[in-house]
Amino acid sequence: MKAMIFAAGKGSRLQPLTLEKPKALVEVGGTTMLEHTIRHLRDYGIESIVINIHHFAGQIRQFIDQHDGFGLDIAFSDEREQLLDTGGGLKKASWFFSEKEPFIVHNVDVLSNLDLNELYQYHTRQHALATLAVRERESSRYLLFDSGNRLCGWENLKEGEKKLIRPAAHYRRLAFSGIQVIDPSLFQIMPDEKVFSITKAYLDAGKNNDIQAYQDNNTWWFDIGNPANLQKADHFMRSG
Repeated sequence: MKAMIFAAGKGSRLQPLTLEKPKALVEVGGTTMLEHTIRHLRDYGIESIVINIHHFAGQIRQFIDQHDGFGLDIAFSDEREQLLDTGGGLKKASWFFSEKEPFIVHNVDVLSNLDLNELYQYHTRQHALATLAVRERESSRYLLFDSGNRLCGWENLKEGEKKLIRPAAHYRRLAFSGIQVIDPSLFQIMPDEKVFSITKAYLDAGKNNDIQAYQDNNTWWFDIGNPANLQKADHFMRSG
């Protein structure tokens, strides 16, 4: 199985920690975010990983070399010329994946013990274009899912924006967990532009394709995108 790690972000909210190193190499409980993510994927049978890089890209390459790739086949998708956002970054790395086998995408700043096998198996049972790990948690941005767990829209509470892509008598607001399984057929229907978010791709594709929610509220999960959350995650990891 293959996977991609989104690690190209500048980590602006984690400054000053990211003024001299990439967000992926910020430590949580004495271990870098990148190593946590690689080990999580490796524990569930992932053998090949592509990592997109931009901010202090050379440090990430050096870190992987120093650890001999953690025993995995690790490649890089270089975005140093231009940061492509999540959708554009995934599109640029499409060369890494087979045309038939679904793959996992994991944000580097997400720390979790989510069972990736269960997520993957759910995806294959549903024959979905993509399956997004989601949680019931407070957020300013939500994905909207109907009674069949199908993506039907998106809402930004902070900006007062909402977009519905298919009719639904009732829908649930669920927050994305930064982990997903994607069928490679998504590459064939991605937007033509170079820079775009994966959310945009899903809202476009979800009108005619099944994008599923995999809801998990029982595992531990941290979004380590800001200092407060980093401190919480660091305390959690150090406390065992």
